Amino acid sequence: MNNRNNKSLINSHTGLGSVFSTLLLLMTLLLVAISCQRDYLPKPIGYNRLELPAPEYHLSPDSLPYRFEYSTAAKLLPDTSGFHERYWVEIYYPQLKSNIHITYKPIRNSEQLLKEFMDDAYKLAAKHQIKAYAIDEVIVKTPTGKTAVVVELAGEVPSQMQFTITDSTKNFLRGALYFNTKVHNDSLKPAIEYMKKDILHLINTFDWNTPK
Repeated sequence: MNNRNNKSLINSHTGLGSVFSTLLLLMTLLLVAISCQRDYLPKPIGYNRLELPAPEYHLSPDSLPYRFEYSTAAKLLPDTSGFHERYWVEIYYPQLKSNIHITYKPIRNSEQLLKEFMDDAYKLAAKHQIKAYAIDEVIVKTPTGKTAVVVELAGEVPSQMQFTITDSTKNFLRGALYFNTKVHNDSLKPAIEYMKKDILHLINTFDWNTPK
């Protein structure tokens, strides 16, 4: 009788040990699977490290009523938008996927036109107030005696810098910076700062061409 009981106990312990070993094996395999999953989870896509072009410049063509120096890393292209006018151009940076949109308007000694163009430029900058957490406006005096109004916008705005230059009697020019990418402006900060320096160089080398 005792022998049978002992055998039953042995078999019971053996069965429990087998179940415990199986559970331990399953837990180990589960942990390994989870660990492997963690290793191979797709990582969020980041913006590639920007290689900023060296700051080298050349002069814009004399076929325009204005001139300035712009980057050799950029292409000066005619504006092809549906509402473009004569002498509107794009300074396109293929490497940075950015462009400076330049619009030009003749004033023809009209105070009314000058006021209209200035008001339009102000409205175009002000419409970004919803997304901008800071808008700074500064007056820049160029080495050639020109005065430019420069507006810097901070935040998730489509245009990070805008400017106007006018002689108040004959010519009015406006420029705006844009990036053709969905990347957040925080990630674009090095490129934005690079472009702002290029715009300031453009402004500081700016002059009106004498009509031929």
